[in-house]
Amino acid sequence: MDIKHLLAVDLGATSGRTTIATFDGEKITMRELTRFANPMVPLAGQTHWNIVELYNQIINALKLAHSQGVELTSIGIDTWGCDVAYFGKVGNLLSLPFCYRGSHTEGAMDEFFKRMPAKQLYERSGIQFMPFNTIFQLDAINRKGLIDLEQVDKILFIPDALNYMLSGRATTEYTVATTGQIVQCATQQLDQKVLATAGIKAEQFGEFIPSGTVIGLLTEQLQQYTGLKQTKVIAVAGHDTASAVAAVPVGSEAAYLSCGTWSLMGIKSDKAIINERSFEENFTNEGGIDGTIRFLKNICGLWLFERCRAEFTDAPTDVAELVALASTVSEEFTTLINPDDPSFANPQSMIEAIDQYAERTGQQKPTTAAQYCNCIFRSLAARYKEVFTLLEEFAGRELEYLYVIGGGAQNAMLMQLTADALQRNVIVGVAESTTLGNILMQLRALGAIEREDMQRIIEGATNTKIYKPKTK
Repeated sequence: MDIKHLLAVDLGATSGRTTIATFDGEKITMRELTRFANPMVPLAGQTHWNIVELYNQIINALKLAHSQGVELTSIGIDTWGCDVAYFGKVGNLLSLPFCYRGSHTEGAMDEFFKRMPAKQLYERSGIQFMPFNTIFQLDAINRKGLIDLEQVDKILFIPDALNYMLSGRATTEYTVATTGQIVQCATQQLDQKVLATAGIKAEQFGEFIPSGTVIGLLTEQLQQYTGLKQTKVIAVAGHDTASAVAAVPVGSEAAYLSCGTWSLMGIKSDKAIINERSFEENFTNEGGIDGTIRFLKNICGLWLFERCRAEFTDAPTDVAELVALASTVSEEFTTLINPDDPSFANPQSMIEAIDQYAERTGQQKPTTAAQYCNCIFRSLAARYKEVFTLLEEFAGRELEYLYVIGGGAQNAMLMQLTADALQRNVIVGVAESTTLGNILMQLRALGAIEREDMQRIIEGATNTKIYKPKTK
């Protein structure tokens, strides 16, 4: 039996982890290998990511796997979207990548729209407008002289950059590239006109490739350093949500929700949905595996909760304990916020931001950790209801249920509130969906499975839980 061992690297905006998966030809078993922090780094007046440390953590995981007697067949990396790294002609890193939550994006959209109108950009890309979309970052960084573009040979999204550092081959994977608003939806290729508006050449990106492409082997230097001689570097669905959705076993009958730091709610589609209504509501058409489209809406998710949790001084820090406390709040406390209000993007204090929002809207301010958490969970459920209703409008049909993945799916209070708000069943799938999607695309690239095998494997790896709505 040809048993394969694979390493999945999942990097989020606060932490990262590596997972070893073993495939025996029928089933996948997974075990976490390492976990580490991924903090934002303040440097020279800007906010960055320490990609060198992330690279070092990946190398350490490769070495650890080898020391445990695991000969890895391949490695695949998925990360958040939009951010990029800059490399020189000899492969040297020119700067730590700018973080999407940094101040360099302030006013970036309005500046870009002076040269290309918003509607034209949306019609070309189908991507929602967020100030940190890659195109706006590139334009701002170029205009402000934060990077000397004359020195830049390659501009690579974070998973592509790490694959380049591991393999020596520069590529640009489709799903993560679409998050940057630099891919023309009609052609599913880099949009040279959009890039040129920001003073960027398409040639400065790596070779444009689909998900599930074998990039090459670890460099000879890394083979010697890790002891791994034949480990393939594979471009999986590089955007973490694309990897997660690859492990969602639903078709057109339902919506899905990836619930984490960000909440992303959408439907699977064979083609982009680009019209006046989707433009007005700022929906996005991000790339999925096999050239499909993830028609979805970004919602500011449990970022609100995590930021508040870090500020609480008189409450437990354990998530489960805080959720339990939130569920004890009286129904008389009804304060709601709009999770997508700009004031919650990256405030100095999330607690103060919620207080100020409540004051502006004439509502009662929360006074305890339980009330802050209760407010956040109910507000997220209410926002999910709004987006779910819009998805039904765009789909032209009633959606039967909501399938939820990601760490937030373990929050029973939030899931029940969501079921009640939608008046639909909420089905919770595997929490490690991103990892599973990553592994599935590695197996496909290796020829170990076909596209039609994915549904069977997903169902075999998932123990679902159903939250039924309480009758109003």
